[in-house]
Amino acid sequence: MKLVIVTGASKGLGLAISKKLIANSYKVVGISRSVGEFSQLKVDYPEQAFFYDYDFSNTKGISDLVKRLVKEHGRPYGLVNNAAVGHDGVLATMHENDINQLITTNITSPIFLTKYVTRSMLLNQCGRIINVGSIIGSTGFNGLSVYGASKSALSGFTKSLAREVGKANITVNTLAPGYMETAMTSGLQGEKLQSIKRRSPLGRLARVEDAASAAIFLLSESASSITGTTLTVDAGSTA
Repeated sequence: MKLVIVTGASKGLGLAISKKLIANSYKVVGISRSVGEFSQLKVDYPEQAFFYDYDFSNTKGISDLVKRLVKEHGRPYGLVNNAAVGHDGVLATMHENDINQLITTNITSPIFLTKYVTRSMLLNQCGRIINVGSIIGSTGFNGLSVYGASKSALSGFTKSLAREVGKANITVNTLAPGYMETAMTSGLQGEKLQSIKRRSPLGRLARVEDAASAAIFLLSESASSITGTTLTVDAGSTA
C-alpha cells in the first residue's frame, strides 16, 4: 500500500484529499496542528489513516518529524504540501509577525519538508510531490499580496525541483485551486462572493472534491509524464 503524506489534513482540501486517497487504497499520514475531522478517518480506517500533530510555523522539528514518519511507516511515495495560512489585509497595515508566519508556513516549511521527504523518494527511485498553490499566485487579489507571493513561490519551487528529481522518476506539480467553499474563504459573503461566482463560466465556486480529485490524478500512474506544471481547478474563473 503506497504511503502519502498530506499536510493541513484536518479540514478543507487536505481532509478531502485524505478521504479520496483512502478510497483509492493509499495509506495516509495526515499532519496538522490539531486532528480535527481527521479523527474520524482514524476510527473508520485504522490500517490506512495515521495522524501527527505539527505546527508548520515552526521549522526546527521538521527533520525529526520526517525521520519518525519513515521509521514508523516506511518511505513515502507521495507528499501533498497543502498546509497554509491565509492572513488577508492591506500590506501597508499588515503586522510583521503575520507576514513572517505566513512566509514560514506557506514557503519555508514546505520546502524543508520536501527536502527531507525527497531523500526517501530518491532511494525508492520514484515519487509524487504536489505543492498546493492558488490562482491568486498568478491573478492577484486585493488584500492578499503576501499570500499571493507565497503561492507564486511554490509554483517556482515546483518547476525547478521537477528538473532536479525527474531522473529519479519523481514528479513535482502544482495544484492551483480557485476559490472554494472552505474555512479559509468563509469570510467571503455578499457582493464579493457573487463577483467571484460571476467570473466563473460555470457560475459557481470550484468544489473541494474537484481539487481533491485532481490531486488523486497527479498521484496516479496516469500522470507519470506530467511534471513541472500547474493544474488549475477554478471552475474556469481564470479562463
